Amino acid sequence: MKVRIFDTTLRDGEQTPGVALTPDQKIAIAQRLDELGVDAIEAGFPIISDGERQAIRAITGAGLKADICGLARTEQKDIDAAASVGLKYIHTFIATSDIHLKYKLKLTREQALAKAVDAVKYAKSLGLKVEFSAEDATRTDREFLKKVFKAVTEAGADRLDIPDTVGYSTPQYIAEITKDTIDATHLPVSVHCHNDFGLAVANAISAIQAGAQCAHVTINGIGERAGNASLEELVMGLQCLQFDKKYETNINTKLLYETSRFVSKIVGVHVQPNKAIVGENAFGHESGIHTHGVLSNPLTYEPISPELVGRTRWFQVGKHAGAHGVSAMLEEYGIQPTKEQTHEILEKVKKLGDAGKHITDVELLGIAGEIMQQPGLKRLVHLAGFSVSTGIGNMPYAFVKLNVEGKDFISTDYGVGPVDASINAIQKITGETSKVRIKDYKLDSISGGSEALCEVTIKVEDAYGNQASAKSVGEDIVITSVQAMIDGINRIMLKKILKQKNLGQ
Repeated sequence: MKVRIFDTTLRDGEQTPGVALTPDQKIAIAQRLDELGVDAIEAGFPIISDGERQAIRAITGAGLKADICGLARTEQKDIDAAASVGLKYIHTFIATSDIHLKYKLKLTREQALAKAVDAVKYAKSLGLKVEFSAEDATRTDREFLKKVFKAVTEAGADRLDIPDTVGYSTPQYIAEITKDTIDATHLPVSVHCHNDFGLAVANAISAIQAGAQCAHVTINGIGERAGNASLEELVMGLQCLQFDKKYETNINTKLLYETSRFVSKIVGVHVQPNKAIVGENAFGHESGIHTHGVLSNPLTYEPISPELVGRTRWFQVGKHAGAHGVSAMLEEYGIQPTKEQTHEILEKVKKLGDAGKHITDVELLGIAGEIMQQPGLKRLVHLAGFSVSTGIGNMPYAFVKLNVEGKDFISTDYGVGPVDASINAIQKITGETSKVRIKDYKLDSISGGSEALCEVTIKVEDAYGNQASAKSVGEDIVITSVQAMIDGINRIMLKKILKQKNLGQ
């Protein structure tokens, strides 16, 4: 069975507190969603602003393969606004639960029903395709919900949507009302699930099993409060989990991680590291038991191949590491210590882990080089001197002194902030000496208060397209950024040198 993916990242996703997208940003995300293979894109809520209408008009005219939809209340002015920007498909809604009717709309059930019917008839008179949502459906009286869906079906609705507006449903209940709706109307049914109790994806899958043909989702599950059903989790769940029937989507799953990162960067909402499918730790392993299993057969501790979603697995050394993990990481650099040397390396790694130390690849190579008495396995780039100057009225300025393979280099540069100035100064040196440039920079706060910690992730690239990433955590954003940059440069230079050395042998 083919499941329709209706993406509402640009509408419900933008309702995430603190998120506001420009028209250009909306267009860029819409293009990525279209490349990903979504069937429908809810481009926005046309009535709310001139910028919203500008963005939707551009998206409808962009020649995308996906159906482009706009949200509208059951008001003629909303529907007119949608038609005015070139939309041929609207998603119109009105609340049907007694709590919404009494306290928000101040309408009776009969009045709400009449507004729903009138809106559908009016939209159809304009030649629009109509998907009707009964907002807060899962808290609506069950018989009244069926009555509303029957009435809008008779009025000409093309599709129906069951919103679990406050994430209140269970998988069992949403399956029951999905069956009710299908039996009463025989129209295609969608579900729009929120994640207030962490059940959005489970509820969406349960509704699909009960006969729903479409799920409303967002990239990374962003949205109001705890968010919406996550596109990547739903799609991979349908594709990979065991069901009585086979479910398929039009999503190119190899683009999931790339799309997740793109949206996260634009909207400014960090993806939690342990998030399923697209979280940084989703295919990361430290435990010696897990690493050993994955190296023997990835299916022992990975339910799916990371390449399926555009990822790669990675290993982390630390206090939970085992000999197999250490050996595998060193093998990436062409380094093969003896069994005894591996044990010594592991013991040192565990001691550092017990002290709360995060061990990077570069540090692991340094430990290996010391134990194996191979001085070439060490940091090639050292920070020998560093200072920044900033203040009101003065452009931030940085001085950096690096030791690169035994030679000292000095650089100064300006930037829009002290971090930018520092990285610019470093890149002046590494761009000339080792052809390494920064490709991506990401800053996250991982604790609050006056002594908050920040986490900086850097991706660097050399002239041959080789890439390496590094992460650093600290209290000072500038120093932490510089440390991450230096680690990233060391990683890519060591990889290149060791690769050349191994090829030469």
